[in-house]
Amino acid sequence: MNNTNNKRSYTPQFSRMATIAVRRLAWAISRNMVKTVDAIILLLPRLLDKSAVCTACQDNTVCKYCVFNYGDVPPQELVDLLN
Repeated sequence: MNNTNNKRSYTPQFSRMATIAVRRLAWAISRNMVKTVDAIILLLPRLLDKSAVCTACQDNTVCKYCVFNYGDVPPQELVDLLN
């Protein structure tokens, strides 16, 4: 592992319902499921209260990389992600 904290990345197991939904979204935007999940994550700051997310956060070591610190994701960034 190359992580200075020696933490392992958490790889979630999605529920069957979530997997079915992401697969259909991926088909709809003609992208793979990983890029589709990335796009969903980038859209979350538009839907959730940043202060609530930051208050509940249990890892403040990566704030500068967190999508919630940038507010709304610029549309071009989302377009680039999906290309």
